Amino acid sequence: MARRVYRPTARSSAFPPVIKNLLIINGLVFMAQLTMGGFLREFFALWPVGTPTEALSRFSGQFWPWQIVTYAFLHGGLGHLFFNMFMLWMFGIQIENEWGSRRFGVFYLLCVLGAGLTQLLVLWGRPTPTVGASGGVFGVMLAFGMMYPNRPIYIYFLFPIKAKWLIVGLIALELFAGFSGSQSGVANFAHLGGAAVGYLLIQYWRGKLPVKPDQRALRW
Repeated sequence: MARRVYRPTARSSAFPPVIKNLLIINGLVFMAQLTMGGFLREFFALWPVGTPTEALSRFSGQFWPWQIVTYAFLHGGLGHLFFNMFMLWMFGIQIENEWGSRRFGVFYLLCVLGAGLTQLLVLWGRPTPTVGASGGVFGVMLAFGMMYPNRPIYIYFLFPIKAKWLIVGLIALELFAGFSGSQSGVANFAHLGGAAVGYLLIQYWRGKLPVKPDQRALRW
């Protein structure tokens, strides 16, 4: 069952803790990229498993376990950073205020992990690193669409569309772009992986999956 339309409470914040800290950390990491971009990309971007040895001679990066999280704090440019952080803030503040910071933080982290694992499967053996918070952000956007399906979102601040239809449209575009290869350099399947994990988590917390949450999970 869809959740009620969100109504701000006295405890609501425009910059709840997890959102605020993610904005700060991503901003600081981007500043570090301006001076140490090559080093950070080599060790903290998400490099595929199974990259051929001859490729490693051209691209010094290789997969390390921590990259499944750290890739989400690196970005390909100022526009990439701004768009991801704006989407995270716009869609995430109401969810964190509704769920609480602990649940939201777990949700975001698992969406990042799901997006990274999906990307590893898709890019297996290809020497192409992945950076960006988009996988986690897509999970947050999907959560917004599920929790507040009839909330209007204004495209270019002018054209209203219900959140549920916006998210359905974005998922459809990602599927098309992913299978057609029409968006070179965009991690479409990572976006889809983050959204898929977000969907499963929400359905789990709602008791809609065969595995039911315990009462402690429901009280988070």
